[in-house]
Amino acid sequence: MKVSYKQTDDPCGVAITDQIKQRRLQVLTDEPVSPTPTDAESFEFPVDEAFTIEASELFIDRAEEVYLRSDSGGHDGPVTHQTQVEPGSGLYSLDISGPVKLYWRFSGTPTIRNGADSLRVVFDESRVVEFGVRTYHKHPAGTITTTEDPTDVMAAVSSLSSALKTTSCERSYPTLRGHPPLLELGDDLDIPDSFSSPNTGIEIVIPPDLLYIYSATPLAYYLGADLVPGNEPKIRTGEFEHGLPRGRSFEDEIAKLLKQTLFLDCVVRTEGIHQVDLYERRQVEPFLPFETGAMYDRPLTEQLAAYLSVPHEVIEPYLPRWCLTAHLPAEAKHVDAIPHIVNDLGIIRSPKGTARTVSRTVSTQAEEARLYRSNARNSTHEEVSLSLIEPERNDESIEHAWFGEKLPLGASKASVRSFEHQLEQGERSDSINITVVCNDPLMLDEQASIDDAYGKRGDQPYNVDSHFGVPQAELATLLTDEACDFLHYIGHATPTGLRCTDGELDVRELESVGVNVFLLNACRSFEQAEALVEKGSFGGVATLGDVVNEHAVEIGHAIAHLLNLGFPLRAAVELVHEHTQIGDQYLVVGDGSVDIVQSEGGPPLVCHVEHADGGNYGLSIHTYPTKELQLGSRTVPTLESVEDYYLLPGRMQTFELDEQTLREYLMWTISPVAYRGQLFWDNAMGNVNIE
Repeated sequence: MKVSYKQTDDPCGVAITDQIKQRRLQVLTDEPVSPTPTDAESFEFPVDEAFTIEASELFIDRAEEVYLRSDSGGHDGPVTHQTQVEPGSGLYSLDISGPVKLYWRFSGTPTIRNGADSLRVVFDESRVVEFGVRTYHKHPAGTITTTEDPTDVMAAVSSLSSALKTTSCERSYPTLRGHPPLLELGDDLDIPDSFSSPNTGIEIVIPPDLLYIYSATPLAYYLGADLVPGNEPKIRTGEFEHGLPRGRSFEDEIAKLLKQTLFLDCVVRTEGIHQVDLYERRQVEPFLPFETGAMYDRPLTEQLAAYLSVPHEVIEPYLPRWCLTAHLPAEAKHVDAIPHIVNDLGIIRSPKGTARTVSRTVSTQAEEARLYRSNARNSTHEEVSLSLIEPERNDESIEHAWFGEKLPLGASKASVRSFEHQLEQGERSDSINITVVCNDPLMLDEQASIDDAYGKRGDQPYNVDSHFGVPQAELATLLTDEACDFLHYIGHATPTGLRCTDGELDVRELESVGVNVFLLNACRSFEQAEALVEKGSFGGVATLGDVVNEHAVEIGHAIAHLLNLGFPLRAAVELVHEHTQIGDQYLVVGDGSVDIVQSEGGPPLVCHVEHADGGNYGLSIHTYPTKELQLGSRTVPTLESVEDYYLLPGRMQTFELDEQTLREYLMWTISPVAYRGQLFWDNAMGNVNIE
């Protein structure tokens, strides 16, 4: 069972849980209820579970996106934050985007209040309410086998688009893009009949070379296009051709077209099932060479031709920030990584970079006098160097993931194993289980600093288990515990082990581990982090070289807060790089999209505050993606004066607010505040000196 539900008595209502992703939503009622199963097929949109309850009031203590529809057609639109709607008597449905997708159907005379941090529906009398629930969890439907021959690889990756649930512009919604089938190498090409690509009439002509094939695959998946061999790269349909460059410019053009197509689909879809006021549409619509309303129902080939006629500079300032750029070697053995990258709609680039040699140890007597998190600081003064590759990268994505053999500088070290472990995961416990291990009494400051982070969430059941001075056998037991959702290790490390009270524990010698996500906040912890991912973990954060204890405390504190607020690893590490002194020593190992807990309502975000004219303040909201809110999702800020929706991830326009309005907004918005180059964790502006 993907989704479970049960009645609760204190407070009364229904608790809904995604058993695999550990997402939880509590719906409170004015009186005790007894959920009764009903027909899931009766809902217009797909749901995993359906049930009914009887109540006169429903309440969700979270800020969620809400869309109201009436059977009469009199109401069809969003219920924005800090808005009350009284639509009169009738039959209604509410579409609620939360930790799970939720649909309510009911009749009566409701009053719907979508507040700054909650949703309340009150009926004129007790009513039967139908619930439909769908998980955001995506799983591949099977595996395609291909040989190393490029023409076979072209056929195989062309079939990944069989996972699309529609070829309309609504496929820009992440919930309508299924996980592509897996790919594996074999002796023969084997594409099961169920994995036939949609007949869109679009072809991408490219040379039969893995360099071109890998780069073109994400666009081919999104367009439902077939990759076909040809000397001159082009996009071809029955109506038009669009030439593509050869050589290194090819991947740049493919990335640009993927961004442009998804963005314009997001604009055009506002004429469809969710008709909202989209900020980006208002900005670009006057400059589009087509009418948005007329474009909605046109065939995909006509839409694509129209999209390609739009100058890229018209839309570039408003594009969402991409989540992932994957630096993937054009070798057949890496074909198994492609479905996982495409599932994130990642951009694929060939690995290019500059070789670097970086010291893993300190080099001066003044530095050596400070406390470092490395065994080497206590045993030897010999300098240890590390050979790295600094990838050629731009700012197009939050995460740049390196799939090559070398260790990257300024990028994540990706591993297909991290994705495979997630696909193998079964049902988890209802609580989020966090294990903190501190193996050096001189580092207790960090353990104390995270007491105000982990577990301080009233909407989420936590179990935080702290351990001090752990020997090897006990640490091995903790690492192999299948119930451990997150490990925060504080102490010393070397490439050959994590220090314990009786020596080192080398993770590479364990048969498997049960830890899902981790932070190894110790010097030179990369090798042990890589072993955790190989043995069963999804991903985590590690270090390349020596880190000063006081800086490590700062970074451990920051990452703990960010993860507790629902930020994924990729966003947490990027923010650490931006706002701490030695953040560049930290990198993601494994899948950067993983998190440990759902956000508290809407996407995780950072509020950037700066002074404006007339004593006012400028508020710029930077949103980040989650497993639920991926590329193509939208959000609306909980500001009473704002009704526009924004694509995410990315930066919203800057809102000019007076001090009182700013304080009220931050009081109800649980997020870090960036002010004068620092991150403040308390959302109350009273703790931020804005003089």
